[in-house]
Amino acid sequence: MKYLIWLSTVFFLSTVSCAQQTGTESASTQPSEKKVNEIVQVLTEVPPLLEEGNYNQLTEFETYVIAKKGTERSYTGAYHDSKKEGVYICRRCNLELFSSDDKFDSRSGWPSFDDEIKEGVVKEVTDADGYRTEILCGHCDGHLGHVFKNEGMTKKQTRHCVNSASIQFVEGKKRP
Repeated sequence: MKYLIWLSTVFFLSTVSCAQQTGTESASTQPSEKKVNEIVQVLTEVPPLLEEGNYNQLTEFETYVIAKKGTERSYTGAYHDSKKEGVYICRRCNLELFSSDDKFDSRSGWPSFDDEIKEGVVKEVTDADGYRTEILCGHCDGHLGHVFKNEGMTKKQTRHCVNSASIQFVEGKKRP
């Protein structure tokens, strides 16, 4: 029973902590998510890595999440329940970030990965709130979400909680 209470508490806190807003805009002033699932284009090849000044064009909502450190609402993103094989790249610069091999269902409503695809592609910095650890694209510094450690969800004890708006899926691509 004690374990069940502990597990319930960890789940609740991790779900709430992922959803906290880090920017100055409130949830009611966020740009419309415009059904993220409807605007997702499935890629079959990784596009070339882009440099600053030549990044992919982003929607208003993607800009809110990636550049202004916003958060999409849980269970609204395109990839939270995806089970397809492939890799996930940065939506802004095309850097390969995560593999479907490392994706797991955290039941948080956001895509969750227990490892980055290659060391150094994801930066960890202390969040503005001083408590959480923000994750950024290692190439363009775009906001991806947050990382949580020692929750007991995977053997690696790591959960990269990622906004679907920050990533793009490349179907069938294998880990480099």
